Amino acid sequence: MSQNEIREEKMGTRINSGRPSDLVRPPDAEGFSTLMELALDLRWSWDHATDAIWRRLDPKLWESTRNPWIVLQTASRERIRQVLQEPFFRQEVDGFLLERRRELVAPAWFQNHHPGGLVNCIAYFSMEFMLSEALPIYSGGLGNVAGDQLKAASDLGIPVIGIGLLYQQGYFRQIIDRNGAQQALYPYNDPGQLPITPTRREDGEWLHIDVQLPGYAVRLRVWQVKVGRVKLYLLDSNDAANYPAHRGITGELYGGGAELRLQQEMLLGIGGWRLFGELGIRPEVCHLNEGHAAFAVLERARSHMLETGQPFDAALSVTRAGNIFTTHTAVHAGFDRFDPQLVEQYLGHYAKQALNLPFSEFMALGRANPEDASEPFNMAFLAIRGSGAVNGVSQLHGKVARHLFEPLFPRWPSREVPVGHVTNGVHVPSWDSPEAEALWAEACGLEPWVGESSMLDNNIRNITDERLWQFRIDAGQSFVRYIRMRMEEQLTVAGASRVELAWVKSLFSPEVLTIGFARRFTSYKRPNLLLADPKRLLRLLSHAERPVQLVIAGKAHPADREGQALIQAWTDFTAKTSVRSHAVFLSDYDMNVSEHLVQGVDVWLNTPRYMWEASGTSGMKVLANGGMNLSELDGWWAEAYSPDLGWALGGGQNHESDPEQDALEAEQLYRILEEEVVPEFYNRGPNGIPEKWVGRMRESMARLTPQFSASRSVREYLERYYLPAAASYRNRMADNGAVGRRMYDWQLRLSREWHTIRFIDVNVKTDNERHVFEVLLHPGNVDPDMVRVELYDEVDAPESDGCREMSRDASLPDKDGCFLYRMEAPAAHSWNDYAVRVIPRNIGLGVPLEESHILWDDRADRKGGWRHTQG
Repeated sequence: MSQNEIREEKMGTRINSGRPSDLVRPPDAEGFSTLMELALDLRWSWDHATDAIWRRLDPKLWESTRNPWIVLQTASRERIRQVLQEPFFRQEVDGFLLERRRELVAPAWFQNHHPGGLVNCIAYFSMEFMLSEALPIYSGGLGNVAGDQLKAASDLGIPVIGIGLLYQQGYFRQIIDRNGAQQALYPYNDPGQLPITPTRREDGEWLHIDVQLPGYAVRLRVWQVKVGRVKLYLLDSNDAANYPAHRGITGELYGGGAELRLQQEMLLGIGGWRLFGELGIRPEVCHLNEGHAAFAVLERARSHMLETGQPFDAALSVTRAGNIFTTHTAVHAGFDRFDPQLVEQYLGHYAKQALNLPFSEFMALGRANPEDASEPFNMAFLAIRGSGAVNGVSQLHGKVARHLFEPLFPRWPSREVPVGHVTNGVHVPSWDSPEAEALWAEACGLEPWVGESSMLDNNIRNITDERLWQFRIDAGQSFVRYIRMRMEEQLTVAGASRVELAWVKSLFSPEVLTIGFARRFTSYKRPNLLLADPKRLLRLLSHAERPVQLVIAGKAHPADREGQALIQAWTDFTAKTSVRSHAVFLSDYDMNVSEHLVQGVDVWLNTPRYMWEASGTSGMKVLANGGMNLSELDGWWAEAYSPDLGWALGGGQNHESDPEQDALEAEQLYRILEEEVVPEFYNRGPNGIPEKWVGRMRESMARLTPQFSASRSVREYLERYYLPAAASYRNRMADNGAVGRRMYDWQLRLSREWHTIRFIDVNVKTDNERHVFEVLLHPGNVDPDMVRVELYDEVDAPESDGCREMSRDASLPDKDGCFLYRMEAPAAHSWNDYAVRVIPRNIGLGVPLEESHILWDDRADRKGGWRHTQG
């Protein structure tokens, strides 16, 4: 029994996973249940110890699917009986299961480093999860982050439970037709062929959750996925008891219009939080991976209302302390926004009956301007107003997000908008090649990505040039075999004849520099920047002595005509006889294609417009595999880049859709490739090794792989966000929420009387070394202990003093209840660079996230009302 299962049993009703007979009829063979248990644990997606078992059952099917669950269902029943009767095979299978069960109950990194139950459960909500191509409920980057973080949480033993939706069709599958155009397909995800099981009550009843929509309740089936030590629960509306149209609500990921999206987000947020009640689990922390699941903060507050009888505002004040919102969006258009009439249609009853809120107050939770009745309801704004912490997904993105959310914090400086950052990382064992896994194990020991990684860089630096270069040659050979196999399959599906396929057998060489570019095709990612000058690109690719190979992949949303035109441009280019042996476009970019690309390419190319890429994770995946990055200085690369680790495009200039800037950066891209990347790869020493290239590769692997791993990012979430959030939530929940209620009442008092605070006078005395500020403040009807007066340095520079609290003297009897505040500041820059302000003071309350009152001294244009003397 895993630690999460033990916790569920202690906290509430025991919930069972579906029995094997729910999904597949087992043969009459002892040991089959052991195979099922191994196949239903997605740990096989990153831990390949059991690969030989599945290969033994059906070698051909295993090589084509890499899906143990499909192999187990499809393989001959007689073959399974036969293999299970072999003593060595049976001993091996039983040994694997015994070891897995031991690992589930053994203390992991979290239990060893954070004993004492500091946090018992973290609910992790996401619209998509990329765990394996065997479970196609993902689209791209958001699901990639969610899946990798669940896997890292499993490795580390952090008590996370994922909540998502089970899509009958998922995201579309792509084929490229004979004309080079994208065609979208939506194959049905048969739950019986997915590595999932129904979640059942003790009496065997399938667990269902009801969510009320206008005029009807949607009945959601609950499935569960085992991800090592972690569970992921998936909600599914395709229940026979539902009206046919409602069965399709969880049909497509990112399909349909605004109404379907709103329905899905209600099921995810409201239904997802209700599921925890049915499971008998009380998470201290709720992590929203993007704003799609923001309705969970409302349902969590409603649960507290039912338990304590508190009104909504007080309940939200208590529960938001345990909520964390991670935004992955870099532009306003990326937020989900819904028309007020649509929101009223679907949530008006919920606001009134469940939350006891007037609809105008409900809408205010999702608006920048609560008074604007025409403003749409913004899910990110709701997430911010319902959370105790907010973060972006890279250092640069944190700055971008602070600018995006500035309207929610009027009069607060942009740099103080309460958005931090945790830079994304990737789950290395999911993306490293067999050759890379062996190399890291050789240098750093088994399981180098579990826990701290302080010594990994030095260990990798000890590997010789010869070993590193041979590692890349081996990976290149595997990659070329894959490219030939994949292109033959792709062209066959498109209708190519055997004669037309003959050239594929000699496609690519492991000795040639290979560049990869794969991502969603949309205009801001500029996937065709490298195609700006096709003739120049062809000269680069077909150079007689220093050729280059190029692999392109990616999907455009079926509604994105511009993105599809970008794909067409690439397929037209790669279809030319002069090009096709040097460049290919791989169709149906998914997790499997991504794995092979990041394991085989030498250079990963990324060309988004500056400040439009929140993080990007694809470039991180090549690091462990010895690939290097040539990328716009955006997202994660803005903090990772160093001239000895890779190559940088752009100069950090912010620009919209600017053809002139695009042309400049296309020229820069060609120049970097022609003058730096290609020559360095082919400049070989006496032993045939490109020593400078290998040295750069070694440093990239050593310094960047640990830094941009999911192990690091999840540990950072734990220590910077999860543990503080759990402590704050427990504090507010003390005495059945009474502590949180007192905090809420404190806010009400402050809000009622804030307008009575006023500045009376400001004096500044300056000598050669310092400024002395004296502020006379009348607190009005507000207790002076409820506020702090601060001296604010307006110079946003490293040498600035930032913001410091001024010391308060006793009240002045002759000044009618005024208080005098003092502060000294260095005279390194002018007294005019400072301002004074009043903000709330309450230990345990987030300022300005939860309490955003602020008062600046702006009498007579502020500085005109100050008295300054030179001493």
